[in-house]
Amino acid sequence: MMLNQLILSLLLWIAVPETTYPPEHSIDPIIVAIDSGSSSDLARYFDASISLNINGQQGDFSKSQAEIVLKDFFKKNPPLKFSLVFRSENNPSLSSYIGDYQSGKGIYKVFIKVNQQDAQIKVYSLGFVKV
Repeated sequence: MMLNQLILSLLLWIAVPETTYPPEHSIDPIIVAIDSGSSSDLARYFDASISLNINGQQGDFSKSQAEIVLKDFFKKNPPLKFSLVFRSENNPSLSSYIGDYQSGKGIYKVFIKVNQQDAQIKVYSLGFVKV
């Protein structure tokens, strides 16, 4: 009897697929874009307008304006390393992330807020605050 239960448990464990999200639901491309300092790759995930905070300079920008602001930031602060330190993905349509961005000129806390629109993740708020 015990052997039957063990076999059944193993079969169920093997048969149940691991829950994975399609690539468009993943924040991974956003992380890669920040880690590589690519404002154009990052802007692909921006909402039509985005709230930016670059070390205290904040405002609402169009997607193209935000890309220019970030291009300047990445030029002045080339990335050495970026890593996520916190994820809040409890609400399926709104998620928040905090990361550490390290450049030769200092370390920044990065605050990313995204929402899901038409099965795609869109960044609506992004902040780089020097530690």
